[in-house]
Amino acid sequence: MKGKKVTEKTIKKFGKNKTDSGSTEAQVALFTDRINQLNEHLKQNKKDNSSRRGLMTMVSKRRKLLKYLQKKNIKSYTDLIKNLKIRK
Repeated sequence: MKGKKVTEKTIKKFGKNKTDSGSTEAQVALFTDRINQLNEHLKQNKKDNSSRRGLMTMVSKRRKLLKYLQKKNIKSYTDLIKNLKIRK
């Protein structure tokens, strides 16, 4: 149940309302949480190549969503990357 609570908290923080899991900002935040979890997993399990492949897929999806958000709403994009600390 820990994952569900973290997901709800992330959606509440970055979504438009507490049930808004479809907005671009909420999706990027959820991908970022999952990517951070997988990074911790891969630090301990260096040979887990299937998880590494899943991580690369998630990073790619997040990058595409960020690119879309940058085109559509630059202010939201800059606020999001600042809050999530994912870009320089």
